[in-house]
Amino acid sequence: MRYEVLYQPSYAVARVLLEMGEAIRAEGGAMLSMSPTLHLESKMQGGIGKMFGRLLGGETLFQSTFTATAGAGELLLAPATPGDIIAMQLNQQPMIVTSGCYLAGDVNLGMETIASLKGFFSGESLFMLRMSGVGLLLLSSFGAIHPIQLGPGQQYIVDTGHLVAFSDGMGYQLRRATKSFLGTLTSGEGVVVELTGPGIVYMQTRTPQGFGAWVSSFLPVRG
Repeated sequence: MRYEVLYQPSYAVARVLLEMGEAIRAEGGAMLSMSPTLHLESKMQGGIGKMFGRLLGGETLFQSTFTATAGAGELLLAPATPGDIIAMQLNQQPMIVTSGCYLAGDVNLGMETIASLKGFFSGESLFMLRMSGVGLLLLSSFGAIHPIQLGPGQQYIVDTGHLVAFSDGMGYQLRRATKSFLGTLTSGEGVVVELTGPGIVYMQTRTPQGFGAWVSSFLPVRG
């Protein structure tokens, strides 16, 4: 399976080249186009538990599997929002993916929904995805993707709205950006995650929430 990412970082598109018999699984609605040699099958993956787990993790209920059944072919994939795509080859090094950032992956990859009890008290999303196994993984972002490599014991703080993914096994702790509630209100910063290496962290340079707030400021207010 070969791939390339086009039109980075604002309106990225993933171009995946499948050889005969190869397959990739993507979020519903992610396909732009495909060769007639590919077969598309859309269905719910796994049992009821996994189905609801994907929904809680910010993913679609139905996933699309593209298989090269009549020869090699090309598949173009893109997320619904403007932004970047990062491609990585997992090799028994799992990644934790935040809500809504999974785009597509090799059919051999495992997808597990995990819950963060710490998030329950912060008001942030409780659920993330743990991607494991061997194969291609495609993640999407709102805005560009910025990676940070952390050494052993090195700490780094990221706003939760900007977090895309991080290496499984890294220490992480959710907390308020400031110590006081007043500081949270006046700084405009809410909950952050403190990550501890070793591992790699991927961040998005914009957030849908921030963009939505900016757009709403131009909308007329009805009296």
